[in-house]
Amino acid sequence: MELLLKIVAGALAAAVCATVLRRSAPEFAVPLVLACGAWVVFMLAQAVGQTVQVLVRLAGAAKLESQVVEPVIKVVGLSVVTRIGAEVCRSAGEGGIAAFVEIAGTLLSLTAAVPLVNSVLELITELLV
Repeated sequence: MELLLKIVAGALAAAVCATVLRRSAPEFAVPLVLACGAWVVFMLAQAVGQTVQVLVRLAGAAKLESQVVEPVIKVVGLSVVTRIGAEVCRSAGEGGIAAFVEIAGTLLSLTAAVPLVNSVLELITELLV
């Protein structure tokens, strides 16, 4: 909870600054948004790392293969990066580029999920034979 409050406070401060900058010096607004995004990622890095470690440990305890766990983690990571990238493009006034970033993220997520789909199909095949 404390981490989220810090992130929200910093993001609101950056949003106010970016709004003021867009009026007087718009060329500095996007770098400010990028810097705020990098700061948020930095603030979250430890928590995300701990979460991934717990997921990997739980998968090991459940005797799940890495082919099952890795795609899930990759897809979540891809979706986060896609969302951030698209929103930064929109913030810069480039809605068209944001749409292409979203399409790329969707297709790459599908690609990352192929090993999981393959594992499910193998499991179904084994159960049917």
